[in-house]
Amino acid sequence: MGQVTSLYFTLLYLHLLSICWSQRSNPDSERLSCDRCDRRLSCNCSYGGFTSVPTVTDRALTLDLSFNKIAMVTDDDLKSHRQLKALSLHSNKLAVIHPSAFDSLWSLEELDLSNNQLTALKQKWFRKLGALQNLNLLNNPYRCLGSPAPFQTLVRLRRLGFGGPALEELKREDLYGVTQLEELTVHGNNLSRYEPGTLADIWPLGRVTLSLHSAFLTNTALARAVLEDVSYPETPIIFEDLHLIGNESVQPFTAAANRRIRHISFKNVSLSDEAIVNFLVVFDGVPLTSFWLDGITLTGEGRWARAKWTNQKSVDEFFLRNIVVLDVWKFVSFLELGFLLHYPRKVSVINGRVFVMPCPTSRLLENLQYLDLSDNLLTEMTLSESLCDGHGTLKDLRVLNISGNALKSLSTISRLSAGLSKLTHLDISRNAYSSMPPTCSWPSTLRFLNISRAKLETITPCLPTTLEVLDLSNNDVKSLNLFLPALRELYLSGNKIQSLPSGWLLPNLQILTIQSNTLNMFGRSDLQSYERLQNLQAGQNKFVCSCEFVAFFQSDIKGGDVQLTDGEESYICDSPLYLQEEPVGQVHLSVADCHHVLFVSVCCGVVLFVAILLGILLWRLHVLWYIQMTWAWLKAKRNLRRRQRCREREGLESLLSFDAFVSYSEQDACWVENFLVPELEEPRDNDEESVNHRPLTLCLHKRDFLPGHWIVDNIMNAMERSRRTVFVLSENFVQSDWCRYELDFSNFWLCDGNAGSEAILILLEPLSKDDIPKRFCKLRKLMSSTTYLEWPQEEEKIGEFWRSLRKALRGEEEDY
Repeated sequence: MGQVTSLYFTLLYLHLLSICWSQRSNPDSERLSCDRCDRRLSCNCSYGGFTSVPTVTDRALTLDLSFNKIAMVTDDDLKSHRQLKALSLHSNKLAVIHPSAFDSLWSLEELDLSNNQLTALKQKWFRKLGALQNLNLLNNPYRCLGSPAPFQTLVRLRRLGFGGPALEELKREDLYGVTQLEELTVHGNNLSRYEPGTLADIWPLGRVTLSLHSAFLTNTALARAVLEDVSYPETPIIFEDLHLIGNESVQPFTAAANRRIRHISFKNVSLSDEAIVNFLVVFDGVPLTSFWLDGITLTGEGRWARAKWTNQKSVDEFFLRNIVVLDVWKFVSFLELGFLLHYPRKVSVINGRVFVMPCPTSRLLENLQYLDLSDNLLTEMTLSESLCDGHGTLKDLRVLNISGNALKSLSTISRLSAGLSKLTHLDISRNAYSSMPPTCSWPSTLRFLNISRAKLETITPCLPTTLEVLDLSNNDVKSLNLFLPALRELYLSGNKIQSLPSGWLLPNLQILTIQSNTLNMFGRSDLQSYERLQNLQAGQNKFVCSCEFVAFFQSDIKGGDVQLTDGEESYICDSPLYLQEEPVGQVHLSVADCHHVLFVSVCCGVVLFVAILLGILLWRLHVLWYIQMTWAWLKAKRNLRRRQRCREREGLESLLSFDAFVSYSEQDACWVENFLVPELEEPRDNDEESVNHRPLTLCLHKRDFLPGHWIVDNIMNAMERSRRTVFVLSENFVQSDWCRYELDFSNFWLCDGNAGSEAILILLEPLSKDDIPKRFCKLRKLMSSTTYLEWPQEEEKIGEFWRSLRKALRGEEEDY
């Protein structure tokens, strides 16, 4: 059968190796990456679903790849991680490791390969790991440690764990090179062959954990040989996964008893009454000082009095946790166990479903100084019975832990504890206190009080003033205003406190923890009120990152006497919104954020200055005038288009009523009325041109504009009904507002493509284009590109002037 199994594992190993090498040779198989690394270069890539070692930063110091599906580690996977200190491949499907996979990990100190599928251990894996201190190889399917000795090059190894369900054999040469360990863990529940002395060469040996389930049941000689090799007076031994049912299963402990061990522990162990009695007999007179039972199932009825003749005076501590009594109703009283209870100074019964410890039993604990009854079923009534109603019992008790029970009354607890004259530490946390009485009676020796994880909302003077350490964390407390002169440590995390307690009420406070509250900010004055404060933990609050708080945090507190022991990364801004989730130590606020009044004043001044400057600029550039003209033009144009649409609907054509619209200054009206109008509109009998052509009709604003209409509409209507527009230019024209309107609208009219060359310019007096305002850019351009008429100063040239003007108005020639 063994040969078949060996062949099976060999074939499996070769198959997996071929798969791995085929994947390695495949260029298409790309490695995934993991970017879950913190500032300390610790990369947590656990539970990532990786099937191969992912790529991470080469600067990583710790790499956690546990709980993935990695089946292989190649020689290239970790080649660049020369700075790596800790590597965990716990709980994967690891079956193949290349011989040189770890060669580059010169700085590696911790390596966890537990809970995988390694069928054999190779010395080549560890040959370059000279700095390795912790190695965990537990729960892999290898049957032996292999040859050559896999650990012989690990000269700095201090913690070693190996074995699993498949481990069958341990030979002396397997642990060659392992000389001293702080911790040794061996899982050999199915160990069948052990060479005596295999573990004997390891010295000094710190703590030993052994799982030898099968050996204690069927091969006690093997179990005894193992215990002989690891038992030393100062070496604590922890036994796991045992089932002790009779005298035979207890006999291996004689080896430990003969070596006078002082500390022994059991985890996940089932014990019968006979096994316990025989165990006490075996350790009769042995200076055993510490006896721990964690995860114990008691199958008997507690009839251990048969061993009361044994000497157990050296036992100083009993520790019992997670106890299950199969038949609790038949379990006898502890009154017959005085031979065990008279001597210990420390007793812990945790999570044992204890609802009462009778007063007579309490009286047996004559030397008790430490009592832990946490996570049980105690009430005020049963606690009163356990403490004999506070009358003359447990006189030497200094530490009492009754946390995690069903207690509701602080007044009852204070009254019962008042009879414990030497009590210094009291833990009553994780109970259901809803209120605190105004006054309480406590022992004058009380220094440490823990009332965390309750339902307290208000703190009253019930608390003793002798306290040096007070824990009120994880309640609903909103404020603390008590004078506690001796208090050195105060823990207030997980409450609803909005500001730091007043320092003058706590003159000796050195440590303050107030995390996860509703604290918004604190400042220099808050900390200066504490005379001796050294360490502060106030992170994980909803900080308002004001200028004062940020400046104080970034400058004063960093160089002050108070140290932030929870790290600056715990201080995160909650408001304002644009700073949410930003670390307070990295916030940079602008002048606008910190000096609102000054900033607004300066901004208003700048805006006013710019407005004045802009106003002057607009005035100098006539921008407002341009805007006014544009608006008037658009309004008039809209009216013009409305009239055009009306004519189109009525089927009427555009009517031209005048030959020219004359635009002139009122100061030039005399020339227009006395010279221009008579010359063009009145026929002359002696003029040949008048005989051949009809008189011209002119549009003048004085006589032809419709009363009651908007002046701009009249101007636009006149231009629309005239073939030409005549501008009588002079100094008066340039200075006239209405002339400028008419000129501008003509300018717009020309730009709109309605007039082409229909504007006729008459210079009544010498006038250059430089005399024309620059805002009349179209007119200036027109004067530069178009011939204009000048009113002659000589009498003989006047006739020629009128002939040229008539021809221009009738369109007989284009250039005039």
